[in-house]
Amino acid sequence: MVSVGERLSRTRERAFLGREEELGRFGEALAGDPRAPFAFYVFGPGGIGKSALLRCLADRARAAGRPLLELDGRFVGRDPDDFERAAAPFLEVAGTVLLVDSFEHCQWLESWLWQRFLPRAAQDTLVVLAGRLAPQPQWLADPAWAGLLYVRELEPFSPEQARSLLAAGQVRPELRERVLRFAGGNPLALSLAAAAGSTGWTREEVWAPSADLLRTLLSGLIGEVPSAAHRRALEVAAQAHSTSEELLAAVLPEEDAHLLFGWLRDLPFMESAPRGLYPHDAARETLSADLRWRAPQAFVTMRQRLAQEYLRVLREAPEEQVWTVTDELFYLFRELQSLARMRTWTRDDEVHDCPLRPDDIELVLRMAEEAEGAASAELVRYWIGRQPQAFSVYRLVSTGRTVAFTARLVLPAPADPRDTAVDPVVAAAWEHTAATAPVSPGEHIGVSRFSVYPERYQVPSRVIDLSSSRAQAEAARARGRAFGFAVWRDADAWAERVSGTLSDIGARPRVGEHSYGVFAVDWRQVPVEAWLGRFISAADVPAPPGPAALSRSAFDQAVREALAHWRDQAAFAACALTRTRLAADSTDPVEELRALLRGSVDDLARDPRGVRAREALVAGYFSGAPTQEAAARRLGLPYGTYRRHLRQGLDLVCEALWQRELHGPR
Repeated sequence: MVSVGERLSRTRERAFLGREEELGRFGEALAGDPRAPFAFYVFGPGGIGKSALLRCLADRARAAGRPLLELDGRFVGRDPDDFERAAAPFLEVAGTVLLVDSFEHCQWLESWLWQRFLPRAAQDTLVVLAGRLAPQPQWLADPAWAGLLYVRELEPFSPEQARSLLAAGQVRPELRERVLRFAGGNPLALSLAAAAGSTGWTREEVWAPSADLLRTLLSGLIGEVPSAAHRRALEVAAQAHSTSEELLAAVLPEEDAHLLFGWLRDLPFMESAPRGLYPHDAARETLSADLRWRAPQAFVTMRQRLAQEYLRVLREAPEEQVWTVTDELFYLFRELQSLARMRTWTRDDEVHDCPLRPDDIELVLRMAEEAEGAASAELVRYWIGRQPQAFSVYRLVSTGRTVAFTARLVLPAPADPRDTAVDPVVAAAWEHTAATAPVSPGEHIGVSRFSVYPERYQVPSRVIDLSSSRAQAEAARARGRAFGFAVWRDADAWAERVSGTLSDIGARPRVGEHSYGVFAVDWRQVPVEAWLGRFISAADVPAPPGPAALSRSAFDQAVREALAHWRDQAAFAACALTRTRLAADSTDPVEELRALLRGSVDDLARDPRGVRAREALVAGYFSGAPTQEAAARRLGLPYGTYRRHLRQGLDLVCEALWQRELHGPR
């Protein structure tokens, strides 16, 4: 008969994915290879798969007949003698394999282990330490340990491995790419998604895991947070593209930014970049999704603070820094469909832009002819002669190869007849200004005339991202800029992408074999900050006074938020539902809304099918039960049954209030 332990071991072995190098080196050590390491140290952020790897190593050690000793650093005492007593067989029994998980909780033992404990190991023993922190550098540099120590930082799963895991978990094919965008290759997030299959995910318009999965992810990825200030610092890092100490000081002025930044920098899931720190994908998305679910108004407030700081920098920062700020501002709102159609947030094929040099010209002309034809290449040659400073070339960071160029022309009024005679696109731009709002002497127009990336021609890319950021920064800083124009060959596709931010002027000037769409904004009517604010307002930052028009998913979330804060008067008064039309005409909107919510819940009992749903809502939100589990006990229901009735009640109340929001009391 096969024991339960053996069955579990075999199941884990079949389900285990990746980590071939680590398993291979450990297998060599188990087999007694004299060149194999004695000590293995694996580290990485929470959820990266350290514990899963240790379980797999433990199964292989058992299968090899080795004595096994497993310790958890969270439960090791503060005295080295406690560790030594717990790990005594490692010093006494030949061939013992010692596995220590969560080593970051007893990291203070590290020097003692290397100097005092491990040198006394019994013959043919092996030790594996797994934690969130890298080992101290002196042990890596110590020649005595060079052949005995194997150190490995665990990496996220590759896209292929992640897809295999989700397929094995029977996650529906149409959900897999969205799960991958959330999990970022993090094994814990992927495993939870696979375990949930296609049922553990919410149906929100903005895709996110359920609250139960979020709690598990937060515990695994982040662990304990020392204080509310540290939690707010994490929430900044979750939303900001990168977090500097100056940014923390600006958006959390009441806190010690230096202390918080130092704490963030030491977190194992944080990476350093030229402009600050940023979290691994799974940690970022988990923090962000948790804050959206737990405190949606706090999420919006933090994004407001960040957006206002970026707009301040846009006005005040040195010229060389300004163009990156629009990138960071837009990153806050990357989930908006209007931005997703225009920009890409991947760092694959990352590029940097440089001014045009004389030795770039022939390559630029060849790219123009390849992508747009000979007539367009001649116009590029013309504008290089007229405004060489308007051109930028883009080189891949990885290889330095030049892959694209753009040109952002600055054309003073009145229009130069030579330009309008040569370039039909520029002529169409000037004709539009003359017909709508003439440009006065001393003013000028900006035209993003060329955007040529032959390998990714005029589709969202890092080239278009950087060029757009440059154009917006130039518009914000320029004096006398009257109009901004953008030019795209696929006019229909770009009309949809820029809808609400740029207007299609309707002209389709022809250059060679191709016609082009021309899109405009009058900066005199819509200053750059207000223009950027259109994106911000689409994400509720900042919200104008008066009743708000929420999407259905945002409205449902506001109802849930109001119920969750029912017993906290101050929090209830600040919730998003108070700014909807439900109580817009009331002299006391908070009390009006409370009465409306309570009445909607009570109305459920008018239908026999809604009686249990009403009881669940009353017990969960109105009765004073400290937790949902306590509410279930109060009703004498199993927790799963209670949750089913609660979800039904929430759905019915949200639907009733939504109809009232749309159509009034009728």
